[in-house]
Amino acid sequence: MILVTGAAGFIGSHLCERLVKEGKEVVGIDCFSPYYSFKLKELNAKTLETKGVKIFNLDLTKDELDNVVKDVEVVFHLAAQPGISSKVSFEDYLNNNFVATQKLLEAVREKVKLFVYISTSSVYGKNAIGSEDSEVKPTSIYGVTKLAAEQLIMANYRDKNFPACSLRIFSVYGPRERPEKLYMKLIKTMFDDKAFPLYDQSQYHLRSYTYVGDIVEGFIQVLKNKDKCIGEIINLGIEESNSTGEGIKIVEEIIGKKAKLEIKPSRQGDQLKTKANIEKAKNLLRYTPQTTLKQGLKKTVKWYEENIHEKIIY
Repeated sequence: MILVTGAAGFIGSHLCERLVKEGKEVVGIDCFSPYYSFKLKELNAKTLETKGVKIFNLDLTKDELDNVVKDVEVVFHLAAQPGISSKVSFEDYLNNNFVATQKLLEAVREKVKLFVYISTSSVYGKNAIGSEDSEVKPTSIYGVTKLAAEQLIMANYRDKNFPACSLRIFSVYGPRERPEKLYMKLIKTMFDDKAFPLYDQSQYHLRSYTYVGDIVEGFIQVLKNKDKCIGEIINLGIEESNSTGEGIKIVEEIIGKKAKLEIKPSRQGDQLKTKANIEKAKNLLRYTPQTTLKQGLKKTVKWYEENIHEKIIY
């Protein structure tokens, strides 16, 4: 059995669906936090349950996990306090990223054959352009706590041969994305004919915007090549970088109208440039993400229009 934490979230729900397609038995955990729309997560959870995925509403930091994890052999740990927000307290980042990981680790340490921790390019800091051996210089509490949890997992591998690996993922977007993220917020404001708040100078930031399907494919390749991956830290993302401004223009082209931009003060802790170096993933996993930004954004706009627009979800 495979456990996915954060199963009702953006990437977690896509991963659960793909695992089911691969013929795997999947169970999920999600605490349905109020960080963003409960209705969106509920929609994801109901979709998964129709496919045979049981979702448990549990808080990793304090709830009993033994009954859920008793038959689990593989864990994909995606649950986290995401993003960069002044509205999120340090305690929430610490508890949901670090303490939750420790509690989960304690619950599954003697059971699993593979523990996949989902990390982030934010651990590299303002310029995430190097290999996995690059110095880590996170510039946000989010990045710091994600790195701490990653090192907690890898310390258990180094000390006790715990069968773990860490995947540092780059700027994932696509259908079901969190509503405060760049493209989902942009798409919503354009459909609603409202102003889109753009952080000053962020239009020049470069990102390896990676379509969620390509990220999930990387996860599946890790599962298929687990012996190669144990003890490894691996970047997953697309090698191409696009500026935020370029992404906005693509969405404008797809929807057929101009965005109304409202410039806001720059945000502390933002990355300036990410460009996924995936040579290791290519060599270990034959990982080759294929979806261009325009292709992925077309799918994202279509999903939003069909599932969210004019519905009381966000």
